Amino acid sequence: MNAKRSPRQSRLGEASTDTPHYHGHRGRLRQRLIAAGADNLPDYELLEVILFASNPRGDVKPLAKDLLERFGGFAELLSAEPDALASAGLGLAGIAALKAAREAALRLMRSQLHERPVVNSWDKLVDYCTAQIAHGKVEEFHILFLDRKNVLIKHERQQRGTIDHTPVYPREVIKRALDLGAAALILVHNHPSGDPTPSKADIAVTQDIKKAAAPLGVALHDHVIIGRNGHTSLRDLGLI
Repeated sequence: MNAKRSPRQSRLGEASTDTPHYHGHRGRLRQRLIAAGADNLPDYELLEVILFASNPRGDVKPLAKDLLERFGGFAELLSAEPDALASAGLGLAGIAALKAAREAALRLMRSQLHERPVVNSWDKLVDYCTAQIAHGKVEEFHILFLDRKNVLIKHERQQRGTIDHTPVYPREVIKRALDLGAAALILVHNHPSGDPTPSKADIAVTQDIKKAAAPLGVALHDHVIIGRNGHTSLRDLGLI
């Protein structure tokens, strides 16, 4: 009579295990992140850590690699719309994890703009604006409201438009500046095409806002156009 084979024995009599091949990977990855710093992790591993919370048991490495390839990079992935993320296979928990990670990064960058005059932190301002809207699929018009020392009071998105147009209403811009007690403004919007060259409409609305703001003691410092491949300052172009 044949001996009963143990459920933990393979057909060839070799020991097998139900433990998945990625067992211990999460712990090792977390240890590496803490010991060596998150900046030493490649994008897909950092993304894995973010996705751990959305999938407590499964192997998320294939998903992380697929998402980065599908969207073209970390910035594009974090900026993607929830519907697009869902279509790529992410559930509610995964989408929430990505959006929380993006917002945490933006809040960290924005906090630095509250600490000193924005005009003395121009590179940080451009980096922040690029992270905020460079990879958007539609145009967004944002305003940075500054106090008399040019320190950031508030950053707001005023309008969200289409692939190549955002309606901007100078009266609403000035009214909001007065409501916040702002002494100066920096206008920011993106060009989803990637080319930050200002259009005639961009130049015209900038001049309209400048003219409306000046009599009320509100200065317009700049209008920055953000593209995936760089940015353009209308002040640097001599248009303000």
